[in-house]
Amino acid sequence: MTRFRGFPQDTTEFFAELAVNNRREWWLANKPRFDASVRDPMRALLDELEATWGTLVAFRMNRDTRFSSDKAPYKTAHAAMGETEGGSAHYVQIAGDGLFAGAGMYHLARDQLARFRAAVGDDRSGAALLSATAAATGAGLEVTGGASQLVSAPRGWPRDHPRIEQLRWTGCVASRQFGAPVWLGTRRVVTEVARVWERAAPVVAWLDTHVGPSELPPG
Repeated sequence: MTRFRGFPQDTTEFFAELAVNNRREWWLANKPRFDASVRDPMRALLDELEATWGTLVAFRMNRDTRFSSDKAPYKTAHAAMGETEGGSAHYVQIAGDGLFAGAGMYHLARDQLARFRAAVGDDRSGAALLSATAAATGAGLEVTGGASQLVSAPRGWPRDHPRIEQLRWTGCVASRQFGAPVWLGTRRVVTEVARVWERAAPVVAWLDTHVGPSELPPG
């Protein structure tokens, strides 16, 4: 296992350049930079976090452009994720704008969304969610409703429900965007990412208990 020593300055510079040169020729010419400044330090970071947080898998950089009008072939961030037995994710990302870490469920599948809304609507478990999100925000994290949020009450729920804001969520994530502080180039990254995941633990525990993994078939 390679010891993590931080992300070099070229990490964010690589992504800034990729954003304006997102084509195969540039990628191939700069692939050694990606390996040295992005892939290898990310793998070293994940290796250290795995001792506490379990298996973490880095995503491929290639974009799936089959159903997108944006045909840029490469992602402009490098991310990795692990999953709890209850279905929540621990996520970390490095990009041109720096470091991001979060935990929760970003996009709920149809069956998960039904369980989520039932739990939010219940007075006891709904109150527990508010307590969990308050603990996360009180610890300096931002709690959001995942990939998107409905503009009105979901079907079957009153618009004046006391937890209507949460009922409109399609996910639940506690996170922090760090930017690119000086310590991005040091081992402090390990501590800061772990601290986000620790502070997100009440939200993750609620989701694992009341929502759980999707039981729908893949695809």
